[in-house]
Amino acid sequence: MPPKCLSVRLLIRMTVETDSRRSSADYTRAEQIGRVLWNALQPLFAYSPRLMYAWRNFLLRLFGAEIGSKVQIYPSVRIFTPWTLAVGAGVTIGDNARIYNVGRIVINDDVTISQNAHLCAGTHDYQRSDMRLVRTPIVVQSNSWICCDAFVGPGVTIGKNAIVGARSVVFKDVGEGLIVGGNPAKFIRYRAEKNCHNHLKSA
Repeated sequence: MPPKCLSVRLLIRMTVETDSRRSSADYTRAEQIGRVLWNALQPLFAYSPRLMYAWRNFLLRLFGAEIGSKVQIYPSVRIFTPWTLAVGAGVTIGDNARIYNVGRIVINDDVTISQNAHLCAGTHDYQRSDMRLVRTPIVVQSNSWICCDAFVGPGVTIGKNAIVGARSVVFKDVGEGLIVGGNPAKFIRYRAEKNCHNHLKSA
């Protein structure tokens, strides 16, 4: 197996959620209580009618999330901890997207997160026997688009107006206005200078 493929697979394995290895020491008492309460109220979020965006935004704000105006978060979206999430105005997060925000995730204005995309803001210190949790923030800057099934890894910043192609795997920052794709994601071309966003409705 080529070394590059091996390293990418290792990174993916490092960032997969490993519940069996988690320790209560990774979370404060307040976080543990918050997670229990949030999980208990998940049905109110997950089984709400599709068009009740305001209701889901209310629940997220109730748990400390920063949610802008005209935000559309679909009921099947999985958000790990609302209090480490900041979402700007005009954002859409599509069906079955996963926001694993053990580290803070910031999604700026007019961003589209398409179906089944995964933003993973945490990993584990594989050099420790207890696999201690490492929290690393993700920032998605304004008017960018994370396409369906894409994976954005810990510590990544997606630049303004950038596009991450479908099923891409991103472990490095993506510059402003770039279109990237593949596993690992590589530069494809520059995005045209157009004010286009909210692609999700037809995706």
